[in-house]
Amino acid sequence: MGERRFEGKSVLVTGAGTGFGAVLALHAAGEGARVVVHYRSSADGAEATAAGVRERGGEALVVQGDITSWDDVKRMAAEVFGELGSLDALVNNVGDMASLQTSWRELTEESIDHVLAVDIKGTMLMTHEFGLRMLEQKRGAIVNIGSTVVVRGSPRAPQYAAGKYGVLGITKSYARALAPTVRVNTFAPGFMRTEAVLNRPDWKAGRGEELTAATPAGRIPPPEELAAAALFLASDDAHHITGSYLVCDGGYSMLGA
Repeated sequence: MGERRFEGKSVLVTGAGTGFGAVLALHAAGEGARVVVHYRSSADGAEATAAGVRERGGEALVVQGDITSWDDVKRMAAEVFGELGSLDALVNNVGDMASLQTSWRELTEESIDHVLAVDIKGTMLMTHEFGLRMLEQKRGAIVNIGSTVVVRGSPRAPQYAAGKYGVLGITKSYARALAPTVRVNTFAPGFMRTEAVLNRPDWKAGRGEELTAATPAGRIPPPEELAAAALFLASDDAHHITGSYLVCDGGYSMLGA
């Protein structure tokens, strides 16, 4: 590991028991961070991530909660600030992309409600409660994990695109509300070679090849390769970036100025 941008700092990653969240937590630990590992139901995954953080020489604190419950979010904020005294960065990684849905024709009301509750309400509650406390400590950075669907939309799952567009509104609103001491940005990755994506029926049926061909960078990377870029927005290197979004998709969504 080269840079250690989070030496002596604390970073909370939501949904760190699985997928990109676990990767972000381990990468932050490798750069010197104390890591708060959040999970809702992946208790075993969260403990495995915490063990990985400690193996990398970092301290780990595990917190459980449902981000769509304001009471849970308030409790988690009290736990984290009570235990650590402060928090330097929050990465709102949790999101629901309705991954089992393969077409807009399969839309259900239950899926709309769940995706919007997690992606919009959950992200807003976390940003609100942790942002309030960061404002009191006069420092902090919040990174909301978005998606390139904010550029292209999603004919597969329109509720997912709606959710991630909502994240942009949350990012810009709180970037203004919490300025100048707390920064809020969106990190928008493209497709990643995660187990969930690779196992999707449409991916196996040729979508993987199509997307790779449509990506100027020529490949779909594993999440490990995008973690440093996401955490850039949480680091002091990005001190003058707020209310913005950073697309990291190998050029797939190369549209507009």
